[in-house]
Amino acid sequence: MRIAVLLSAGRHPVSGAPVLPRLEAQAIRLAVGLGAAGEVFGLHAGPDAAAVADGLGQGLTRIEHLPVPAEADPVPALAARLAVLQPDLILAGRRGQGGPETGLIPYALAEALDRPLIPDVVGLAPEATGGLSLDQSLGRGARRRVVIAGPVLATVHPDAPAPLAYAYGRARRGALEPVAPVAVADPAPIDAVEERPYRRRPKLVKGAPAGGSAAERLKAATGESGASSGGRLLVAPDPDEAAREILAYLRQVGVLAAPRATDDSR
Repeated sequence: MRIAVLLSAGRHPVSGAPVLPRLEAQAIRLAVGLGAAGEVFGLHAGPDAAAVADGLGQGLTRIEHLPVPAEADPVPALAARLAVLQPDLILAGRRGQGGPETGLIPYALAEALDRPLIPDVVGLAPEATGGLSLDQSLGRGARRRVVIAGPVLATVHPDAPAPLAYAYGRARRGALEPVAPVAVADPAPIDAVEERPYRRRPKLVKGAPAGGSAAERLKAATGESGASSGGRLLVAPDPDEAAREILAYLRQVGVLAAPRATDDSR
């Protein structure tokens, strides 16, 4: 079985130093455990492969690097290379770490390669019939087993097994292999998007009268003009008077039914 693990350049959440995202390190562990009798390799598209070199110390024997400018879309280069390699399984993290990640690259690749995508995988196992069994996380501890035959792309959930321990000797033996990206057609131009700093917008006041006075708008904003504004304000009332006022309010808002009329003729 041939397994490709997609790698991205992440950033440490505290120091900001280049680091391999944890989800992709977990994907390497799943791939190494499944591909003992096959080939497991990493694939990275970006300007530099230094950020993903840690993958060699966590189980990969080689990483293919597709030189792509930082501002370019990596999907066409990845899709073209994967179409040539034809791996049986493609693993990726469900999102990047510390950069402008969107989590859409696995889905774009699945569409470009015409492969099914299984999200949030936490376990992999080969089937006796030649297929692949994937355990999918459904949240709150629930899991579902999916058995599929044929090439598939899967994303890894944070509940997958922890990454393998980093081994310096294994990292020295591994290889970073630059690969010339396959020529792809230029994508359609993207419309220019104007970026603006975030600005808090005022909340709309529900129930504010259109064209009302400032006092009415203030009552609507503080909630004094709704159903709770009915009744009388009692300060240190007599218990019987307070009880009568509470009952009257509950009947007014419909919580209690109106009292039945009494027949004085009896």
